[in-house]
Amino acid sequence: MNPRHGFWLLYASACYQEQPWGKTVLWRVYCQLKLNLPKRGKKRLPQRIKQPLEAATQPNQGWSCDFMSDALWSGRRFRTFNVIDEFNRECLRIEIDTSLPAARVVRALEELAEVRGTPQSIRLDNGPEFIAQALKQWAQRKGVELRHIQPGKPTQNAYAERFNRTYRTEVLDCYVFESLQEVRSMTEDWLHRYNHHRPHESLGRIPPVAYRVKRFPNLYF
Repeated sequence: MNPRHGFWLLYASACYQEQPWGKTVLWRVYCQLKLNLPKRGKKRLPQRIKQPLEAATQPNQGWSCDFMSDALWSGRRFRTFNVIDEFNRECLRIEIDTSLPAARVVRALEELAEVRGTPQSIRLDNGPEFIAQALKQWAQRKGVELRHIQPGKPTQNAYAERFNRTYRTEVLDCYVFESLQEVRSMTEDWLHRYNHHRPHESLGRIPPVAYRVKRFPNLYF
């Protein structure tokens, strides 16, 4: 269990794993470990026009993509390319390297499509890698609709943004990495736990893979 999950997510995870601990016992241990940190105050924001995302009803109906950046202990910068299935919030791939140009993005999507199948659409922002001609040509060849969000509207890519926050909180900000291989190894281990064991609140407090299997038991990847 990750200590950054918060009590209720840890409790849901314990229930999903059928652990014998009750809520009171778990809360007592949680407090003794001093994990009950104070909540951050909410910022008061001006009212905005809501643009809710259309919820996908099946796997591969829509993917969300985004980039993240961080640095090794030496100060060397690296980037991650994250791909999420909007149906069950399952992270399909995290590509990690010091440079991820458009050609590398296309290659990652091509390899992913060979395993998972081709999505109907991909939601992404207006970064140079995402508006490149190489990606546009790949999408046309595969029959994939590229849905670019409006500039300055990251909430229109909310699935990827929410995943990015979790990945940064539970991995990138929790460890000091000395090499790219260490980042990849730690990410791969965490990604398996995220997809198979970490309960997701919007999915009824079950992990993404369990939700997909529950909804589509005859679908295998």
